[in-house]
Amino acid sequence: MTVTLEGRRVAFLVAPLGAEQVELTDPWQAVAEAGGSPVLVSTVSDNVQAFKHLDKADTFPVDEVVGETSADDYDALVLPGGVANPDFLRTDPLAVLFVSAFFAEDKPVAAICHAPWTLIEADVVRGRRLTSYPSLRTDLSNAGAEWVDEEVVVDGNLITSRKPADLPAFCDAMLRSVSDASS
Repeated sequence: MTVTLEGRRVAFLVAPLGAEQVELTDPWQAVAEAGGSPVLVSTVSDNVQAFKHLDKADTFPVDEVVGETSADDYDALVLPGGVANPDFLRTDPLAVLFVSAFFAEDKPVAAICHAPWTLIEADVVRGRRLTSYPSLRTDLSNAGAEWVDEEVVVDGNLITSRKPADLPAFCDAMLRSVSDASS
């Protein structure tokens, strides 16, 4: 079954530095290929610097600035990982509010690798089942989540995966969730 996201806008929230490039570009490409409109949202209005592990990779132009846009403008949210990316986002009150709004509106949120750190700060993991990069297990458990070591976990409108190797399953689950929620 082919998933179509025609007319759907998906926000990709990243910090000015540190997003794991493949965790941004693979889901972005999946949304675009499904006919959706991916939108890069950041805490700055310029470009963001992606990384391949600890090395600088490409830069990407920001489409919207958090605080000047709203969850109302999108059908879903994708949170790429990278260690520095979610660590920066969880210290930005406007980024945390932006993430929280997607949960308040019961819209799909897809988070991979270290991205659940931002979800912890938004206080949206309590009572949920999810996965992440293994080093976040204790943080998520302490925040009230049930952490499991699975390729992809779908808990309502929350989709999580552990690492870049999980991207095919992550993208598939994310696309299906956005399609189902928007139907």
